[in-house]
Amino acid sequence: MKNIIDGEELNIPEHVAIIMDGNGRWAKKRLMPRNFGHKAGAKVVEQICEDAHNLGIKYLTVYAFSTENWRRSVEEVTGIMNLLRAYLKDCIERASKNNMRVRVIGDRTALDKDIVEKIEELEAKTACYDGLNFTIALNYGGRDELRRAVLDIAKDVKSGELTPDDIDEKLISSRLDTKDMPDPDLLIRTSGELRLSNYLIWQLAYTEFYFTDVLWPDFDINELKDAIRYFNGRERRYGGVK
Repeated sequence: MKNIIDGEELNIPEHVAIIMDGNGRWAKKRLMPRNFGHKAGAKVVEQICEDAHNLGIKYLTVYAFSTENWRRSVEEVTGIMNLLRAYLKDCIERASKNNMRVRVIGDRTALDKDIVEKIEELEAKTACYDGLNFTIALNYGGRDELRRAVLDIAKDVKSGELTPDDIDEKLISSRLDTKDMPDPDLLIRTSGELRLSNYLIWQLAYTEFYFTDVLWPDFDINELKDAIRYFNGRERRYGGVK
């Protein structure tokens, strides 16, 4: 899809994935606790969803909490979970207003019951919306996702529903959390870090990567536009030659 951005015709990536990094450093610069940065970062998520939709992006997937983030302090994890509760509570009304479908990927078994119930309610109430497809990766890890997919396939092989010869890339993709979504065209990581941190490691095989030193609470529509311009400068060959 093409769109005019600031007078420039650009190809708009269908699916953008974001690693929202730098909340803690943003707070530290202001001599504030890390959870202050997480709260500011959550506000940016709300705005970026609106901006992404207005720019023509169809799918937006953000890394909110990884399977490794449980290693952080009890205070920080508790703060993030309470922030999540507040976000989920408000998100139903916001999604309805913006015609936004919301889904959550990751392993829900470690989450508190009230959070899981809110996730299920949010997904059910927004399933009919056809605007931005917004996905939150929560207690998510790429390796854990693949482990769960392999386990699911192994059970079907054991029961006789599948044979080993049935296992191909299409089947594996169909057992992932993102089975109903196209793979990301563009990955954005903020705060200057240059790694995937166990994020969508199957889905990012042919994704273009954009890294910026901007800390997530300072990320805005102009930064998003810069990422899209960078995307337009890439030649996507998918292993072939042009």
